[in-house]
Amino acid sequence: MKPIWIVDDDQSIRFVLEKALLREDLPTRSFTNPRDVLQALDSEDEEGPQVLVSDIRMPGGSGLDLLDKVRAKHPGLPVIIMTAFSDLDSAVSAFQGGAFEYLPKPFDLPKAVELIRRAVEESQREAVAEERMTAAPEMLGQAPAMQDVFRAIGRLSQSNVTVLITGESGSGKELVARALHKHSPRADGPFVAINTAAIPKDLLESELFGHERGAFTGAQTMRRGRFEQAEGGTLFLDEIGDMPFDLQTRLLRVLSDGHFYRVGGHNAVKAHVRVIAATHQDLEQRVKEGVFREDLFHRLNVIRLRLPALRERREDVPMLTRHFLQQSAKQLGVEPKRISDAALARLGAFAFPGNVRQLENICHWLTVMAPAQVIEPKDLPPEVTPPPGEALATRPGAAAEATLPVEAEPGARPLETPLSEDRPVAAPSAPPAAAWEQGLEAEALALLASGRHDVWDELTRRFESRLILTALANTRGRRIEAAQKLGIGRNTITRKIQELGLE
Repeated sequence: MKPIWIVDDDQSIRFVLEKALLREDLPTRSFTNPRDVLQALDSEDEEGPQVLVSDIRMPGGSGLDLLDKVRAKHPGLPVIIMTAFSDLDSAVSAFQGGAFEYLPKPFDLPKAVELIRRAVEESQREAVAEERMTAAPEMLGQAPAMQDVFRAIGRLSQSNVTVLITGESGSGKELVARALHKHSPRADGPFVAINTAAIPKDLLESELFGHERGAFTGAQTMRRGRFEQAEGGTLFLDEIGDMPFDLQTRLLRVLSDGHFYRVGGHNAVKAHVRVIAATHQDLEQRVKEGVFREDLFHRLNVIRLRLPALRERREDVPMLTRHFLQQSAKQLGVEPKRISDAALARLGAFAFPGNVRQLENICHWLTVMAPAQVIEPKDLPPEVTPPPGEALATRPGAAAEATLPVEAEPGARPLETPLSEDRPVAAPSAPPAAAWEQGLEAEALALLASGRHDVWDELTRRFESRLILTALANTRGRRIEAAQKLGIGRNTITRKIQELGLE
């Protein structure tokens, strides 16, 4: 077991901590100044520490400077900062530098040992998580339902058969489509994705099939559509259930004979493309309602692969959370946050109506907004933390198990894996729509009762700040996209960010 490194110029502090940790079977090594610590870290013959406990003020160097240098070389090493100067500036500096925890002197010895043991557990957990992350595939999941998905991708690896992926919004259908492409004979060809629900009906036909010059007003040159762009590879049609009815006929013809015409064209174009479609809708019900062609449904439904909702694979939440925290930190150029077991338990109890995409957004929000390096339950965003007296949304009791039809040859009857019958998953119970309004009312009453005369300005500032920060987290910091989603102008969001001090 790696030792705990203790850095303090006070011999009595070193002695007390050494004895206390040895009683807990935790090996130690002591230093009197930061210079010796850095030399030991640089030495290839030295065994690195599992946790570093350092004083903040020592002759020959500062604990905060040591923290910066250690974090640069060993970003996953938990560092506990001790100081007799229990002031706010030191605490803020320690946390901004990425300290695991802040320990003021004089400290209670049992509490100090408990804190160090927590840091040891965190170090071991991070080591395991880092090892898994290094070997992580393009998709993550240990839950049985996800393992069935992985097995299906393996079975389909040498096939060009059409696949229909079903699952709730945000469950990762495009990731499955990319994995199917990556492990198929067409892996060297392009992967082209199009969301048929996101493109206006008038433009979708041209997007899919391209157009000839002069086909319509504004068509000044010939344009290749997505089918031609995906030549020799895979075309992923997301949200196929929302495709306009008249375009379904054209798509059916391509799937039937492999030919299509550009808009305004007279020469047939051959399509050497594998089609993978996805939808969050019940296509059988859409067929009954007369808004989706039955013959197209059967053309697409050669192999159906159902992706489970995140609430059906709760055991994957810790792994996904750590992965997204690492990913967000890398994108933002900051140190990755760690998350406590209590916060993970709170996330695991949440229903995640937005599935994996919602968890990814929450992790991005936490990377930006969580005040400390270790995320605690109180740091989680409002949608995860229920108002007083309300329980978190839990898994619906009658949620269906995953369905995974698999077949060997196109045209054969799909075979169901023994997971269960294909029936829709019950929607998660949602909190009352007015819950946040009730919270706003309670906060307003509290401010009014305090005698303040700036309640309007105070609540407006807080509301706008939270709204803008949430939108920026959702768009990964892209202001123009955040402004578009909020329905405000680019200049407005820039001005608000400046006025509210959100820079």
